[in-house]
Amino acid sequence: MPKTRVVVVDDSALVRSLLAEIINRQTDMECIGSAADPYAAREMIRNLNPDVITLDVEMPRMDGLDFLAKLMRLRPMPVVMVSTLTERGAEVTLKALELGAVDFVAKPKIGVADGLKQLAEEITDKVRIASKAHIKRTQAPAPAAPGAAPVAPRPMLASAGRLSTEKIIFIGASTGGTEATKEVLINLPPDAPAVVITQHMPPGFTRSYAARLDGLCKIRVKEATDGERILPGHAYIAPGGLHLSVERSGANYIARVRDGEPVNRHKPSVEVLFESAARVAGPNAFGIMLTGMGADGAKAMKIMRDAGSYNYCQDEASCVVFGMPREAINHGAANEVLPLGQIAPHLMDKLRQTHGASLNRV
Repeated sequence: MPKTRVVVVDDSALVRSLLAEIINRQTDMECIGSAADPYAAREMIRNLNPDVITLDVEMPRMDGLDFLAKLMRLRPMPVVMVSTLTERGAEVTLKALELGAVDFVAKPKIGVADGLKQLAEEITDKVRIASKAHIKRTQAPAPAAPGAAPVAPRPMLASAGRLSTEKIIFIGASTGGTEATKEVLINLPPDAPAVVITQHMPPGFTRSYAARLDGLCKIRVKEATDGERILPGHAYIAPGGLHLSVERSGANYIARVRDGEPVNRHKPSVEVLFESAARVAGPNAFGIMLTGMGADGAKAMKIMRDAGSYNYCQDEASCVVFGMPREAINHGAANEVLPLGQIAPHLMDKLRQTHGASLNRV
């Protein structure tokens, strides 16, 4: 098997050396070059044609985001971002994922050498995943013509009506999932059923991610807190590094945020969330499995279906990585397999069919 060929782009000579050493220790990958800035990286990519690049967010001579945007328009390829674990680092990383980066690694602010060595397995796993990802060319935003009318807002889907309080939507996602989850949420009406989300993310990023979505969606989006009531028209994201599940308190759904051992190597784990969906919500649940590597949540999604839920899996063509949806499909967990852009409309149609004309109230 040919090795995955990686170019490392980072302004720190120490980081470049450490990342190259970590990559070269693997039998299935090799660092074929390293660059201190995007201009050197551009020439290296042109000459060496790597399979994957790792890219520092903050770079000299050209901002890492500017370089990424140009790369994904002109020479789209798998990119793993290397981000500093700060509030600004989180914001920039989320923008990088929006621009087309496959995933990111959060390097510590201090003790970088020891920190990167401890992250060696995570770094190499994400390079492997990135090498298999479906990468699409992005388009440069067209400049607005003088005097042009403003862009029309997205059409609002039909109201879910008051009966949405009975239903609850469960979403699981990993690699590529930050943008896939956004695509689902921005297409939900403001009175949609409550949404509970486990996205594989480390601590320090989910709060910024929730705030970013809250500014884009018609529903409210927040990081989940333990014991809070789960309300229609709201989405709750599992905090990085903690498991999220749902419980009942009388007629209400309650969020449970807990520490614990990783499940399927993940914390938060989709398995934990979906198992609670089967146990607590049963036929009132909708399950959605989005892009991601591995099998986290597949078994529990089948248990959801057996308990009466209606489940959607993202199709292969629209996934960055088809692993998690494929495993759920193979387990018999999916009622429908759809392109990403069709999931929210089909879900709302299903709600209207379930509750009839009462769901057409405004």
